[in-house]
Amino acid sequence: MKEAQYIWMDGAFVAWNDAKVHILTHTLHYGNAAFEGTRAYKTNKGLAIFRLQDHTKRLLNSAKIVAIDCPYTQEQLQRAQIELLQKNHFEGDSVYIRPIIYLGYGAMGVYHKNSPVNVAIAAWEWGAYLGEDGLQKGIRIKTSSFARNSVKSSFGKAKISANYLNSQMAKYEAVSCGFEEALLLDENGFVAEGSGECLFIVRSNKLITPPHDNSLESITQATVIEIARNMGIDVEERRITRDEIYVSDEAFFTGTAAEITPIRELDFRVIGNGCRGEITTKIQNAYFDIVLGKDKEFSHYLTYIF
Repeated sequence: MKEAQYIWMDGAFVAWNDAKVHILTHTLHYGNAAFEGTRAYKTNKGLAIFRLQDHTKRLLNSAKIVAIDCPYTQEQLQRAQIELLQKNHFEGDSVYIRPIIYLGYGAMGVYHKNSPVNVAIAAWEWGAYLGEDGLQKGIRIKTSSFARNSVKSSFGKAKISANYLNSQMAKYEAVSCGFEEALLLDENGFVAEGSGECLFIVRSNKLITPPHDNSLESITQATVIEIARNMGIDVEERRITRDEIYVSDEAFFTGTAAEITPIRELDFRVIGNGCRGEITTKIQNAYFDIVLGKDKEFSHYLTYIF
């Protein structure tokens, strides 16, 4: 990780190496914390955060779902993220922002409402999550032996720390088997998502993505759907089985960290021609034009850091 100078903690800027919490911080033991992943990109007008309002709103929605009362408003959190980027003077092409609303030190036990609520925001320069080579040539993925968390036992619409143990184990398994990423199915055997990404496939020039019945409502997924429809590409949101991915023409993952990453292979089956497909390329190029401030039609999604 490339360290920055400052982290925002409960309204104050703290030196990176001084941003610490107590060992008895409630979230560390019981996993209840809401967090976000947001990116900022270097444009011709300077650094700009992509869909800041949407990410911050989802952060607060996640906290609400798990009964954490955030002491800051959406506007205050947005301003804090802007000021953090300004104070750190980032020079790289891409910056990742990680706000987290967590339960701090003060009480132990499963009941969480007696614990103080703390908020922190970190940001650092971070390139392609699944590798620059993956963006160009695609990645190899494996269907996980772990099912995505059931809606009967967890909150899929909340981006919370506890949910990601499921993702960690799926990713660990996939990487240990020589793949770059995992594909998780839901408890009924239909495709849910990657360990931290949404899935799209292309069949007969139609873009298909599974509904988020038991997974996060992805902001990047929504952006891709908007891009595709703007291009005149048919988009269908429906259940997908993994064998349908095997015979698809193209496939790719989307997410704030993953951006638009092609999938060239699933479970040792080559997808399409085994490389980044035509529609994937068009959407990937359009996405990067948007986040880099080159598409005026989507400029409302950018918050510039001046």
